[in-house]
Amino acid sequence: MAGRLLKISSLATAVFGSSGLYLYKRQLDLNDLSVVRFGRAAATTVVISYDYLTAFKDVEYGTEDYWTLKSKVHRRSAERLRDLCCANRGTFIKVGQHLGALDYLLPEEYTSTLKVLHSRAPQSSMEEIQQVIREDLGKEMSELFVSFEETPQGAASLAQVHKAVLHDGRTVAVKVQHPKVQRQSSKDILVMEVLVRAVHWLFPDFAFMWLVEEAKKNMPLELDFLNEGHNAETVANMLSHFPFLKIPIIHWDLSTKRILTMEFAEGGQINDKDYMKKHSVNVNELSENLGKLYSEMIFVHGFVHCDPHPGNVLVRKCPKSKKTEIVLLDHGLYQVLQPNFRMDYCRLWQALIKGDMSGLERYSRKLGAGDLYPLFACVLTARSWTSVNAGISSVPVTHSEDIEIRTNASLYLPQISELLNRVPRQMLLLLKTNDLLRGIETTLETRASSSSFINISRCCIRSVARHKRSKAQSMKRRLQIKLEESLNLWRLDIYELVLWVKSSIVVHWLTTLLAFLH
Repeated sequence: MAGRLLKISSLATAVFGSSGLYLYKRQLDLNDLSVVRFGRAAATTVVISYDYLTAFKDVEYGTEDYWTLKSKVHRRSAERLRDLCCANRGTFIKVGQHLGALDYLLPEEYTSTLKVLHSRAPQSSMEEIQQVIREDLGKEMSELFVSFEETPQGAASLAQVHKAVLHDGRTVAVKVQHPKVQRQSSKDILVMEVLVRAVHWLFPDFAFMWLVEEAKKNMPLELDFLNEGHNAETVANMLSHFPFLKIPIIHWDLSTKRILTMEFAEGGQINDKDYMKKHSVNVNELSENLGKLYSEMIFVHGFVHCDPHPGNVLVRKCPKSKKTEIVLLDHGLYQVLQPNFRMDYCRLWQALIKGDMSGLERYSRKLGAGDLYPLFACVLTARSWTSVNAGISSVPVTHSEDIEIRTNASLYLPQISELLNRVPRQMLLLLKTNDLLRGIETTLETRASSSSFINISRCCIRSVARHKRSKAQSMKRRLQIKLEESLNLWRLDIYELVLWVKSSIVVHWLTTLLAFLH
């Protein structure tokens, strides 16, 4: 027996020793192993689930102690999830960033904790970057660029961007995909799907399969940089009538599925208030122009840039005109809205702006919300039900209302999860886009402005009129629709003029003077 044990232990030692030597020679990162990534994700899921299952045993539901404890459990669970994303990197960070952007859909403890993932993205070494360029472009870096800055301009979950100079003197931004992401992404999504199903089995109210489904559909698109380049050119042509929009030009001869080379554009992030002040940028005009861009994309064209987090939206003064420009980056993820969906969405927003309750219910149900249409309206607008009833364009946003919305988000999480599983998949990215835009408005302190609703109204009027004209059978009917459209747009212009006069300095000065004289 002792002899057999000695043989077995010797064999095991030899196997482990040779395995260790093999891994050392291959310089294999343990984080590349699927079993390690799965084990880490599974362990985190078990710990978080156990915490939620056991934390509330001795606390009565609904008491102050219960809500205090629940906030603590949310916070430490979010921190564990953040640490998992940072450890597994790649797709995990991308999904974590998505969760961090879902303000008003997830408890504040989760969104505030996961937002830091935008600054925790992994960074590839120069050796890895050179290898990707060599493999995809077939040349050494020195043959393609006069200079190539080693320190990236920015690192994201899937890629990083370097500043470089071409041999003809043009400065470009070179976006290079992290070398391991392509290989790991499909396995990571499978891991997430298995674990989310397990959590749903434990907690039936937890219904976040929609997140995994979106990742499965969108990740291959985001990993194809040629697709991103084509999206950039499409939106540049589509919105060419906006002089304040800048889309960097793509260099197709230096672009592949893993490399995207484009015109270099400098600027400050759209949430950088110090940059705005330093460069005399009018934040109200900036916020209004951003609203115009997205209203046009969503309601008129149905081709929507779905990742407007501050790192992807820059602001700069045009070198020639000296006017403020919005530079839109990262065109990997676009949502193409189906015409019927877009029309229902247009009419829903028109009902929301006017306070038309019957229209709100009708079009919310058509978009899949069912009996949860009041919750759907609040989630879509980030406004209270009281404000929705009054018409969101006529009731300004207040700090107390924001707090009320955040509180209700945590109270109604099961219903919100059910709602997100009901609505069309297209709605999910629009909700994420809405939240990111609202976050920018909140930072710029322009959220109370009525300009965003005016932009939405104008685009909805144009879109619905165009749809009606396409269905009209006679020239007379098309002319009638055109006149109705012109009249509605004219009314909107008058309303906007009245608002401008009310807020102008002259009116404020006259009001103050009259009050003083009185």
